[in-house]
Amino acid sequence: MTKTMFLPLLLLHLSTAAASTSVSTECTVSTMDDYPVPVRREVYGDGRIFDISHRYTMDMPSWERKDGLGRFLWLPASMKNGSLANNSLMKLPTHSGTHVDAPGHMIDRYFDAGFDVDTLDLEVLNGPALLVDVPRDSNITAKVMESLKIPKGVRRVLFRTLNTDRRLMFKSEYDSSYVGFTTEGARWLVKNTDIKLVGVDFLSVACEDHMVSAHLEFFESRENVRSSALKYIIFRFMLVKKL
Repeated sequence: MTKTMFLPLLLLHLSTAAASTSVSTECTVSTMDDYPVPVRREVYGDGRIFDISHRYTMDMPSWERKDGLGRFLWLPASMKNGSLANNSLMKLPTHSGTHVDAPGHMIDRYFDAGFDVDTLDLEVLNGPALLVDVPRDSNITAKVMESLKIPKGVRRVLFRTLNTDRRLMFKSEYDSSYVGFTTEGARWLVKNTDIKLVGVDFLSVACEDHMVSAHLEFFESRENVRSSALKYIIFRFMLVKKL
């Protein structure tokens, strides 16, 4: 049995319509013992932000690594060491953590033509999304896609799978047995739905055995956007129901 619900989102690339409300850009701080403490706002206007992106840490999973992402942040200039300002250096693969795939990720002619992430349509990346629970005993095949009965007109869908139950994004070691789209599942989605944004809960939208072919089904249309490694969101489910 599958469950579906509409889920308004905003973080990195998903937002509620209310988030477009004009708001002040001033930084709000509270004080504690004369030291300013930043306030992380979750409410803007009449909308609420739900963070479904993962915090980058050294022990988060990384592609085909057993020991996690590893160190990715350095402080080459530190005021404590006499520098004029604090200046960080960050180095990590762009396919890490919560991310979107560029059209040129697996199609070389798109890469050569310059179709990178800043060519993605922001209107596709922002707006209400449908959250669906995928059957837990299968990759996302054409049969699974058909069983979900996603209505026509839905443009953004987040697929919650066994990856969430297994908490794969909270384990350092990369697990190649994760759930993802098969080639025929991706093809069915492209040909039979209006979906333009696909969100999944591990590092790749495609399952291990269909890595290239499933990606190509999505990437042939540069309008389709894939968002990978969305945060464990079962707890967010309850918050949304209260809105």
